[in-house]
Amino acid sequence: MTEPDDIDAPETKGDRHFVTALARGLDVIACFRRGETFLGNNDIAERCKLPRSTVSRLTYTLTKLGYLHYKEDIGKYRLGTALMAIGSTALGGLDVRRVARESLTDLANFSNASVGLGVRERLTMRYVESMRGPAAISLNIDVGYRHSIARSSMGRAYIAVCSERERRQIFEELQDYDPETWPRKREGIERALQEYQELGCCCSFGDWLKEVSAIAVGFRPGGGLPPMAINCGGPTILVPREFLLSEVRPRLIEVARNLEGVMGA
Repeated sequence: MTEPDDIDAPETKGDRHFVTALARGLDVIACFRRGETFLGNNDIAERCKLPRSTVSRLTYTLTKLGYLHYKEDIGKYRLGTALMAIGSTALGGLDVRRVARESLTDLANFSNASVGLGVRERLTMRYVESMRGPAAISLNIDVGYRHSIARSSMGRAYIAVCSERERRQIFEELQDYDPETWPRKREGIERALQEYQELGCCCSFGDWLKEVSAIAVGFRPGGGLPPMAINCGGPTILVPREFLLSEVRPRLIEVARNLEGVMGA
């Protein structure tokens, strides 16, 4: 399963408060994909669309700080141990994961599908919790995986519950990132927003992957956290559209409703 598109967008042009050097360093860390261990400066330069000389300085600095580790015998980098402390602290602060875990597990077992809890990261949705049902065949999606915000049910559900201001920003970033595909993506998002009004969820039946069906609901956890979204899906042969809409949808809506404002003011 490939990494989704729509990962990095030029959303900061003309913003004098934006620290480009910091952003580039974070981009270097973010360009490591699920299942990858080592990347060289050439790989990183290509993915971050930066000169190799710039990438060399960034990787040197990140290595000095412990965020990357350099393996001399192959001349490549892997993510460093300093990131583990940051990741552990960040996930630990998301108490909504602990609150939601039992409900997500129950839904995964009922649906015999994959259930995920996601947050927005640029133009993707990042999984912060993932549960699987007992099916022998399931989606290979774990915590840390990213979905396209435009083509996934989870991303569309997020757009459905975020503020109008943030929605406009997302649309602008999607258009700037890939003007050629934007009209088709906008059509899909607008159709999903209409579905949300009618069904209480957003759907993705073959939009992300041809053989995958999924639905999702967004919610606002409160406690100063941004909106989040929960999805449920799997191979269409195991979780067909009719089953998701008739059996899973009311349960998914109920889970999201119970998490609305759970973190308090």
